[in-house]
Amino acid sequence: MTHDTIVLGAGMVGVGCALHLQARGQAVALLDRRAPGLETSYGNAGIIQREAIEPYALPRGLSFLLSGVTNRRVDVRYNAADAARMLGPLWSYYRNSAPAPLQKIAAEYETLIALSLETHQQLMHDAGANDLIGGQGYLMLFRTERELHSFHAVADQRATQGVNHIKLSSADVAQEEPSLKGRFAGAVRWTDPVAIRSPGDLVQRYAQLFEQRGGAVHLGEAMTLRRADAGTWQVDTASGHTLRARQVVVALGPWTTQLTSRFGYTAPVIPKRGYHMHYAPVPGQPLNCTVIDAEYGYVIAPMKKGLRLTTGAELANVDAPRNTAQIEAAEHIARQSFPLGQRVEPEPWMGTRPCMPDMKPVFGAVPEVPGLWCAFGHGHQGFTLGPVTGELLAAMMTGAVPRVDVRPFSPGRFG
Repeated sequence: MTHDTIVLGAGMVGVGCALHLQARGQAVALLDRRAPGLETSYGNAGIIQREAIEPYALPRGLSFLLSGVTNRRVDVRYNAADAARMLGPLWSYYRNSAPAPLQKIAAEYETLIALSLETHQQLMHDAGANDLIGGQGYLMLFRTERELHSFHAVADQRATQGVNHIKLSSADVAQEEPSLKGRFAGAVRWTDPVAIRSPGDLVQRYAQLFEQRGGAVHLGEAMTLRRADAGTWQVDTASGHTLRARQVVVALGPWTTQLTSRFGYTAPVIPKRGYHMHYAPVPGQPLNCTVIDAEYGYVIAPMKKGLRLTTGAELANVDAPRNTAQIEAAEHIARQSFPLGQRVEPEPWMGTRPCMPDMKPVFGAVPEVPGLWCAFGHGHQGFTLGPVTGELLAAMMTGAVPRVDVRPFSPGRFG
């Protein structure tokens, strides 16, 4: 039970780290309390978002702020008590969303997004997971001409940065998605992203590839991590064994800092919870590709289990009581436009995205704690950025030179 590295957390980020460390000759153990891909990586919209070269900034318009006070928006809601405790990080998030700091942040963020498709495609090929690809690209759907033409400027700017798109008129949308009800002003089709029919399954395929290459996957409680003598780390498995290694990667998503704080490192994580529900397809009324309703912020994605409706963000702690009002509101609006059949699950799934006030992920060595590394804080793009994060972190941990400048993502910028 002795390894070079233990990776704690078997979501897309943790599995990506385990695979790339293994590829660099490390003996790696992967541990989580659940099987791979069953936490936050399970519940997203399943898009590898090559177009997302700018992170999700906090809207700064007065109309958004005033409407948010009522806590009835479909895209963003909040638990009042939890949001009050987040005021400091939220204020930093707001300031970082201003044009000048956001431009710098986006330039750094883009260096990761630019490698997202490449790193996923290699792993999908190696894992034999191409059957999980549900299509190329997705639609950003707009209800008003004003919003549509305003977004055209965004799309045109991203085109200068190598991101491809097609502009669709109202008639184009009706032709591409004839099952939609009502009239839409138009859409932007991002053509680079890849849609996955089951995000959790993709993580599991990657984990199986890790095992096929000699890696060990264990169930266990990451919070049993402790420092032992001779500069080693230990953690207990559910089967009663003890794993030992000189290096540990903590990739526990929103729970990461709960563990690292025991060793003196913390960071101002903003938890954004999300919900999803699957619906049976309506016979004769297919949805041909993933669609984002730009006005309301929800996603409808054709998945293995049916049509998946995913919500925007709920600002609430991981352990706060579930609140299904947001997904119920999204469902009410979505049913007016999309062919949603009956719910196929008894209750909505819920997960938590760990977001940082500067909108950038955190990965690298934990300051002043030898042998302890972390990879978390990817916000809405953990599914997209897991493999590239793993590649860059593995390079750092083995003394190689990463392909991009990793300093903007250093854990040392917090704490």
